[in-house]
Amino acid sequence: MDGTRRGFLGVAALGVGGAIGLFGWSGFGSAAPKGNFPFKLSDAQWRAKLSPAAYRVLRQEGTEVPFSSPLNNEHRRGTFVCAGCALPLFSSTTKFDSGTGWPSFWAPLKGAVGTTTDRTLGMSRTEVHCARCGGHQGHVFDDGPKPTGLRYCMNGVAMRFLVGK
Repeated sequence: MDGTRRGFLGVAALGVGGAIGLFGWSGFGSAAPKGNFPFKLSDAQWRAKLSPAAYRVLRQEGTEVPFSSPLNNEHRRGTFVCAGCALPLFSSTTKFDSGTGWPSFWAPLKGAVGTTTDRTLGMSRTEVHCARCGGHQGHVFDDGPKPTGLRYCMNGVAMRFLVGK
């Protein structure tokens, strides 16, 4: 992706993220991801396990404010895992700076994520969720770098980073 488009995406993301923070939009879906996932907790257990921000993203399909996650600037070797169930999702070797304000990757680990069509906000996007617990991670777009051409734009609050794993 060229610098102009990346810059536009960053400014647009900041605008959307600012609106999210300003208006308190926490999610557009139900409190439970749709589907039959192997890792299950009750809503009360999810609320006890996760921070309020992680709960909004993982369980209510929310979005964190862009440029707010420390994982956006994480450059060490390691693995990004689901904050809900600790399933390894992305290797640091596939992370890149998309300029959008969210941690971005060009490929997930094999079998780590699933996708569904997200038609909120008046558009069609591809939502990415954890294959084990169904937790919302973010969205995938077709404007990423080689070799896949994909940009997995993830919410940092939905993941944890394990150094060297």
